[in-house]
Amino acid sequence: MGDVQAPRVLHISRRDRPARWLATRSLRGQLITGLLALLALACASVGLVTYIVLSHTLLNQLDYQLQTAGGRYASCMEEKHDEGPPPPQGAAVTNCNKTPGLNAGTFGARVKDGVVTDQGIIDGQSHLSDADKAILTRLPPDGRYYTENLASIGGDYRLTAIKGRDGDLLITGLPLSTMESTLHKVEIAELAAFLVALILAGFIGTGFVRLSLRPLRRVAATATRVTQLPLASGEVTLPERVPDTSPRTEAGQVAEAFNRMLGHVESALARRAASEARLRRFAADASHELRTPLAAIRGYAELALRNPDADPAAIAHALHRIESESERMSVLVDELLLLAQLDAGRPLAREPVDLSRLAIDATSDARVASADHRWVLELPHEAVLVRGDEHRLHQVLANLMSNAAKHTPKGTRVTVALADGGQPGTVELSVTDDGPGIPPELQPMLFERFVRGDSSRSRTAGSTGLGLAIVDAVTTAHGGSIEVGSKPGHTRFAITLPRLYI
Repeated sequence: MGDVQAPRVLHISRRDRPARWLATRSLRGQLITGLLALLALACASVGLVTYIVLSHTLLNQLDYQLQTAGGRYASCMEEKHDEGPPPPQGAAVTNCNKTPGLNAGTFGARVKDGVVTDQGIIDGQSHLSDADKAILTRLPPDGRYYTENLASIGGDYRLTAIKGRDGDLLITGLPLSTMESTLHKVEIAELAAFLVALILAGFIGTGFVRLSLRPLRRVAATATRVTQLPLASGEVTLPERVPDTSPRTEAGQVAEAFNRMLGHVESALARRAASEARLRRFAADASHELRTPLAAIRGYAELALRNPDADPAAIAHALHRIESESERMSVLVDELLLLAQLDAGRPLAREPVDLSRLAIDATSDARVASADHRWVLELPHEAVLVRGDEHRLHQVLANLMSNAAKHTPKGTRVTVALADGGQPGTVELSVTDDGPGIPPELQPMLFERFVRGDSSRSRTAGSTGLGLAIVDAVTTAHGGSIEVGSKPGHTRFAITLPRLYI
């Protein structure tokens, strides 16, 4: 049997737990938590600095009091134990606990040969333990200040020691209880003040954060309403917008960007709906265009098959009509295939093309095909070259000229002109006629597929409605553009292409 691998257990370090917890909170919770954490850190820093400064200040004041006392209490004890002649009979014994000019609680002691020979407290009683006496005997006589705990007389004392006249050690001290009581009161006062400040900051900060995040809540509410719209149902408008946006704030910038995004989405939905409508219309028109020649082919074929002994002239006529409709269907399929290739971005040939020669050839063909029109050619003296597909560019010019011939009456003047474009490095090829013009309502959709001057599907003019769509697609594939302007008596198609200089 193979080894059974134990399941992996993910361990989250203690350092990562606060970050993970904070990441699961709302933005409002994160901001308030951060605000309170920063305020608590500031309060703790202020409290610590205040405590340290006040502690040093009070300790310096205590040291100054010890310095002012000047060891008078311990000196009095030294005089009591002076090894000189004894005081006269009946003289009063010196009471060092009543030394004038010393604060109540001042401690004094005399150490001789490592033994505490005397000790006392101003206006108090003292009974030192052996441990406290050992602390006193260890004090160095350097005049510095030391903090020691004398438990038998009430706690911490600030002590200083100096040498006496006869080699003894004179110790003076002041209790730290008053200073410690003051620091304790300051701690309680600061803790209460900081706690109140944190509570107030929590309430005020919550309200302020809620007010500041109100634009974001509006964005969220608007986004929620947008998600409830039937965006997949076709053409959809998005009336929802985030109100009261101010670009001066970050939240306002988010709201403004969200509104712009909704505008882009609305435009995209509109374009998608229009594209789907064009696709449906394209499919319907293409189906109709293909169905008609197929129906004709089928009908003539059935006619020939049902009457095999019919007049040869009738059979020849049926075959001729089948051939004609087949050619028509082949042209339609070729044009649809060309448009599909151009839509897919399939590259065209990129060779130098002489537009002057192209215009001459296309105009010559048009004169033969439509001799009842007046064809005028306006060309510059030098050859004009572009880079592209000569066959497709000839198809573009032929479609424009065929369109002018089919939709204008006999005797119409059609001018093919070649000149410099409006922008440097471009050339303009135009086809202008003085016919009746294009209806204004038809001009915006003129380059769409299966658009005809006659809204019915009559094919008396032999048009598939794809000519101008091919003109627009081929021109765009060559990096150019096409414009049309039309009014009664003047219609002009102008193609602008990048010029090639050799």
